[in-house]
Amino acid sequence: MGMRLISGIFAFSMIIIFMAMVSGHAETLGTASFYGRELKGHRTANGERFNPAGLTAAHRTLPFGTTLRVTNLRNHKSVVVRVTDRGPHKRGRMIDLSYGAAKAVGMLGMGTTRVSVAKIAASSQASDKGNSPPRLPPGRR
Repeated sequence: MGMRLISGIFAFSMIIIFMAMVSGHAETLGTASFYGRELKGHRTANGERFNPAGLTAAHRTLPFGTTLRVTNLRNHKSVVVRVTDRGPHKRGRMIDLSYGAAKAVGMLGMGTTRVSVAKIAASSQASDKGNSPPRLPPGRR
């Protein structure tokens, strides 16, 4: 009976988690870092020029254009960012914030911090084609 109860609780928990993910209210906990002013003007993975003061983020898998609410779990400050790049490239980190977003959540002095990340809106692009960089005119590459 004990094992059956545990498997029932597990199945119920998985259903709740799946429903939260499908409804868009799922939050993910992890470690955030930030990248700063040294990359100003470089192209991000989606082809935009990086603006350190902008409220953007790098995520490994979410589609470009996805809007996220990132909350610093130490001070409960939050910011809304848009995914424009791929990363972070260090193990154990979930999201890289721009300098402006890191400043907004009060993590500049820390380097990394524990955060909650919630998807607010999916990419505004119509399809997964938006996950590749835009085509640039000749001579602009």
